[in-house]
Amino acid sequence: MQQQYFIEQAYTYDEAERKAREKYGERVTILMHETVKMPGGFLGLFSRDGVKITGIIPRYGRGGQYYETAPRAVETLKEPSYSYKTAASANNWLLKEQFSPKEPLSPKEPLSPREPLSPREPLDFSEEKEKILAMAGASRDNTLKEVLAEVKTIKEKLEDAGLKSSGEDHPTLNRLDDLLILNDFPVPYRKMLLEKVRKEFSLDGLNKYDNVQDKVLEWIGESIKIYENDKFNVRPRIMILVGPTGVGKTTTVAKLAANFGIDEKGSHKRKVVLITIDAYRIGARQQLEVYSGVMEFPCFSVADYDELKRTIALNSEGTDLFIIDTIGKNPRDMVQLGEMKQLLDACGTLTEVHLAAAATTKSSDLKEILQQFESFNYRSLIVTKMDETIRVGNVIGVLSEKNKPISYITDGQKVPTDIRKASIIQFLINLEGFRVNRIKLEEKFPDRGREQMQQWR
Repeated sequence: MQQQYFIEQAYTYDEAERKAREKYGERVTILMHETVKMPGGFLGLFSRDGVKITGIIPRYGRGGQYYETAPRAVETLKEPSYSYKTAASANNWLLKEQFSPKEPLSPKEPLSPREPLSPREPLDFSEEKEKILAMAGASRDNTLKEVLAEVKTIKEKLEDAGLKSSGEDHPTLNRLDDLLILNDFPVPYRKMLLEKVRKEFSLDGLNKYDNVQDKVLEWIGESIKIYENDKFNVRPRIMILVGPTGVGKTTTVAKLAANFGIDEKGSHKRKVVLITIDAYRIGARQQLEVYSGVMEFPCFSVADYDELKRTIALNSEGTDLFIIDTIGKNPRDMVQLGEMKQLLDACGTLTEVHLAAAATTKSSDLKEILQQFESFNYRSLIVTKMDETIRVGNVIGVLSEKNKPISYITDGQKVPTDIRKASIIQFLINLEGFRVNRIKLEEKFPDRGREQMQQWR
């Protein structure tokens, strides 16, 4: 059976989700949601903000073990009916030519923009056409998002120019803003910090630049959240790494396995099992098998939900930790992300998902990555490739806006050494141009990342 998709709209997210579950069953998978304009008032002129959700309709696995009950009848995937009515009004002359008055257009039948429908030709939407429509809709949404992202970038540049050309009346503010720009902090984050400076310091206080700069560093540190829940409260503990292609997930999996499972003498202190679902990338399985062979940890490659669930069940006895390496995905490919999420659901509800992203990612791209992987309910961000950049304001600013914590930092390719627990001080000392009083800052933000990973609980 082909995978089926749905789109629902409502004035609130909860209402849209309720409608989807009533129509298609309780176990639908919601891939993404976005704000849209809902029609209202006379001729739809008075629109309101609403929510559109896109998701996957569940289907049976082998033996019917996926779901308890069958989903309800599936409707053909299509845009909301009001959009077709709007199109019909705009093209009234075309409708008069193509449709007989005795056979009006059904509100559930979309009007093709390329080839007018025959008045006697019935519509026949097969499952394959439904998937094509879903992919076309996703492509259309992605195109719109790209345009909006470009407009937003232009807007930020104009705001940036306006902020600089507005002639801040004190040189301290200008000097601080220059440092924030140097470190690639996003415009909203810079505005927030400068506004706090204006409120916190008097005119005399602004004259003492070092004091102001020290306070700004503290505020930056306070905006960085560290993932603290790193304990083996449940055994086996299951960790999954997801993220876009090329960020170093497989190497990070090997680093985590070595540091969690092997002590400083080279002996096993925990039983670790490695699993990869990346059977498509050339050499992905072989790379993880080489690492597992050196560390003498079992390594498995799985291809679907059943095989993953069976592998975990058969190897759970005595295992302390499963670490699962996933396929690198384009964050804009919502269909593939949804399919991968359904596969990973085999791991259960207590699974920890961590999102890996490179420190070299620009702010706008990082923001989109965080948003598109939201459906995985990841607990933290693993910042990779810290050694390949000298500017980390993009990471700090975006994670502060999204309120996401950081769990680990990787800064090289060596296994197991080039990884450490995330710490606030590690980000602060990497800021360019700031005068960093490390001793004073460590009193406020202790550097727990200095601990050897072998000492982690």
